[in-house]
Amino acid sequence: MKVIAFAASTHSKSINKQLVTYAANLLDKVEVELLDLNDYELPLYSQDKELELGHPQKAKDFLAKITDSCGIMISFAEHNGSYTVGYKNLFDWCSRIEPKVFQNKSMVLLSTSPGSMGGASVLAAAVNSAPYFNGVVKASLSIPSFYDNFDTDKQVLTHPELNEQLKDAVSHLNHLK
Repeated sequence: MKVIAFAASTHSKSINKQLVTYAANLLDKVEVELLDLNDYELPLYSQDKELELGHPQKAKDFLAKITDSCGIMISFAEHNGSYTVGYKNLFDWCSRIEPKVFQNKSMVLLSTSPGSMGGASVLAAAVNSAPYFNGVVKASLSIPSFYDNFDTDKQVLTHPELNEQLKDAVSHLNHLK
């Protein structure tokens, strides 16, 4: 049993990557593969590019990671209330190859930001759209005020209540088949 986990961000110091890495380490009954979206960088999607290039191998490779997993954990960075361009672009390419991108996989969706809303807008968009792409959202959680609630030196969530909520959320991926 393998879960793939990644931050929906290409920032080298992404707080969402820190969060999803911490969350992935809370899983104890499945193998976790942490992905980096920078390994799947693609030209900006357009129908013209698709006609010119076909379906890029990196998009196929990313979809293969989904296919070979039994679950998915994503932590969403929020840019102007929405997805980051890196994530959205990869998703758009993938959806042209396989419209049901998430392939009926169980998902835990997270978000965080430095602000008090914790990326709640992008998380809501992800939770609401995932079923249209065959994602089965088992849990979601927004972590507000990242720098107040996460120790970046120790790489741990320090807020006890949020930590328990995170443990509960990710536990949904411990029992996959």
